[in-house]
Amino acid sequence: MQPDEISPRAREIHSSSLVFDTHTDTPQRLLFDRFDLAKRDAEGCVDIPRLREGGVGAVFFALWVPVEIKGEAATRRALDLLDATIRETRIHGDELALCASCAEIEAARAAGKIAICLGVEGGHAIQSDLSLLREFYAYGVRYMTLTHNAATEWADSSNAAPLHNGLTEFGREVIREMNRLGIMVDVSHVSDATFDAVLETSQAPVIASHSCCRALCDAPRNLDDAMIKRLAAGGGVIHITFHNSFLSQEYANAYRALTVESTARQKDLVQKYGPNEARILMEGQQWSNESIREGKLPQVSWEKIVEHIDHAVAVAGPDHVGIGSDFDGAFMPQGMEDASRLPWITEGLVRRRYGDGDIHKILGQNTIRVMAEVERISKRLS
Repeated sequence: MQPDEISPRAREIHSSSLVFDTHTDTPQRLLFDRFDLAKRDAEGCVDIPRLREGGVGAVFFALWVPVEIKGEAATRRALDLLDATIRETRIHGDELALCASCAEIEAARAAGKIAICLGVEGGHAIQSDLSLLREFYAYGVRYMTLTHNAATEWADSSNAAPLHNGLTEFGREVIREMNRLGIMVDVSHVSDATFDAVLETSQAPVIASHSCCRALCDAPRNLDDAMIKRLAAGGGVIHITFHNSFLSQEYANAYRALTVESTARQKDLVQKYGPNEARILMEGQQWSNESIREGKLPQVSWEKIVEHIDHAVAVAGPDHVGIGSDFDGAFMPQGMEDASRLPWITEGLVRRRYGDGDIHKILGQNTIRVMAEVERISKRLS
């Protein structure tokens, strides 16, 4: 489908929305490749021209720390990614604004700038030290994904054997301190037991910054219907992610069948690029595309994103669903190759007869509501 096939109504809704993407891995490119966000790039998903074309008003840049990096090195990696992001926003201050509150996001929008927000992906970056959590808050971090693909010393991951049956008592203390500071708790990547413990502990609404629906794709990273309902009951939001393996059961099954090949490819890339995860991620996307062309993996359509949004809305209602692409950190479906393609989500929702107000909520209003509530509760607890 060509861009001019987007309906006038979808264009109007999209252009009048605060489009808020809660998860991209672009800081890896800023750190390792000194990537210039102002230039349209031949690869990757995010740069200023494509954010503008996609109508993006606000985006969380994830400070992702691979689980193999531990201790002080993990904190240093997160801070290096943060520094690279701050540097880029300052260089392009006419286009971008680093934002740490709802008020700052609204001010950036009024000034015609794209709001850049910060989230830490991987709770091991705080080294089980609440003073480091407070330090990240002072630097502007406004959510933390509690785990990545391995357990921390205080929380279990969805992608590894459990160590704590969810959260340790210190893990609950982390949640309480995040509530007090005003950092959103992100349950993407956590185990089901960790999810339950977080919802029992948190006084503020909780987000899943980049997760899909397990009912449509049975991946442990996705949320089942009961989890989505419970997240919504606490005022939280599930942000649907765009990664093929979380959108499509067929793709996930085929990808698992290629485990030996994909593992060998990953090992080769690590040997070639060392710590440069940006290059590894870019070439991983190329490998996925090559495997699709060769028939080893099935093609996944952008419409799968809308299917997951639609399912989550059917389960939890339109007040509890958003978008969290995982651009620059995952394998994108056909038709959603980069941020410029985001208006197609609006078009997909229009085709499914969503009202204007509900589309505005899904594209970003729900996220702003949660941020505002987390800020309000923080003031009460401080």
